[in-house]
Amino acid sequence: MDWLRRIHFNSIYARLLATYLLLTALGTSFMAGYILWSFHTYFMRTRQADLENWTTALSESAADALEKQDIQKLEELVQRYGAPQTVTLRIFDQQARLLASSDSRIDKQVRDWYKVPGIREALENHQAQGIAKGVLSNEDRLYIVKSISRRGQLLGLLRMSITLEQYQRQFARVIWSVLGALTLVILLCALISARLARSLSKPIETMRNFAIHLGRGHFGDKLLINQNNELDQLAAELNRMSARLASLDQERRSFLANVSHELRTPISNVQVTVEALKSGAYEEPELRDRFFQTIENEIKRLSQLIHDLLDLGRLEAGVTQIKQQTCSLCSLINRTVSAMEPRMQTVGVSVQVNVVNLSLQGDPERLLQVFLNVLDNAIKHSLPNSQILISGYKEGKQAVVKIQDQGLGISERDLPRIFEQFYTTDPSRKGSGSGLGLALAKRIVEAHHGSITASSVVGQGATFTICLPLTTE
Repeated sequence: MDWLRRIHFNSIYARLLATYLLLTALGTSFMAGYILWSFHTYFMRTRQADLENWTTALSESAADALEKQDIQKLEELVQRYGAPQTVTLRIFDQQARLLASSDSRIDKQVRDWYKVPGIREALENHQAQGIAKGVLSNEDRLYIVKSISRRGQLLGLLRMSITLEQYQRQFARVIWSVLGALTLVILLCALISARLARSLSKPIETMRNFAIHLGRGHFGDKLLINQNNELDQLAAELNRMSARLASLDQERRSFLANVSHELRTPISNVQVTVEALKSGAYEEPELRDRFFQTIENEIKRLSQLIHDLLDLGRLEAGVTQIKQQTCSLCSLINRTVSAMEPRMQTVGVSVQVNVVNLSLQGDPERLLQVFLNVLDNAIKHSLPNSQILISGYKEGKQAVVKIQDQGLGISERDLPRIFEQFYTTDPSRKGSGSGLGLALAKRIVEAHHGSITASSVVGQGATFTICLPLTTE
């Protein structure tokens, strides 16, 4: 009984097995019952038809003897066709008095034949047939009573009955055989059902354990199920979810590591500068001013990093309010170029603007932040004495802005990741910015129901394409 204790009766396996067994038992029981009923009905109809044919044939001979009042011939008739214990043949006159019987020893004990089933109906010229107990016994017998008439005159009655004892014994053996076969079929179906239920429930249990494993933080594992059905599709979705969770977990870890590094760097620089000032650098005016400028720059950098992180967090959480108002694309581009012009002059980079005056729908300050971040990235990666091209035009219901630099370009390996937080294609430049500019730009553009993409050919620079919705008329 250990296997019974191991079954959880509320599990999918137990429910499937119980359902299969119940359906099998009901189906096979119904089929066995129908077969037995059909067999019984067929036998009874056949025997009834035999009795009717026999009595029809015998009634003609009995009519001849009754017309002649030949009792001896009637006796010979019933003795010839009657058989002890199996077939009983009786002939009566018009008053239901027994004239001849194949079992006269028992029939002598009967005082009132009107009580025998079928006699009254036959006297009224109605054929009677059915199943009844023996005249003086408790065995079931199949009987038929038929009136004997000649030229419209009732001459007598003919009653024939056969015992059902042998048939009942045979039918009982058939029933036991069917029940045995039914039991065997149910046992075989139980084994098949158990295997089928296990084949269906096992993958579900495996997926449950896999989901529990994922819930405990074990990401990246792969679920292997070969069923060639919907369970395969579910397993594929679980594997996709596991891979995505692993990727998100890796991004989270990388984000924390990068944030820690980005926060630690300016703080360490400030700490080292303060220690230097304490050690005597404060006494030298030129060195002191340079150290104070370093502290100020690092504090600004730290403040900008924290500000960008908060902005990015709010955008990803969807809690940042995006103002919806009409703004001019030319105005935004001009403000962007004006803000970055001193820096471009410092690094020796020029800009060419070719923008159509379009009306955008969105938050002008947030959109300005996008253009500033993308242009700042272009300046960082531009070669000295190169040019940045800014173009803007209408395409369908969107305004398309392209910012193209003439830098070294972005490799195919780096291109899919340039909008990730803290990602940089040049590790030597890490520390020159927060590393969140392009990530912030992407989140702001998506919040405006737009898109931003990058394309590049190594050695020929990179192009950032920004698509934003126009003002609805």
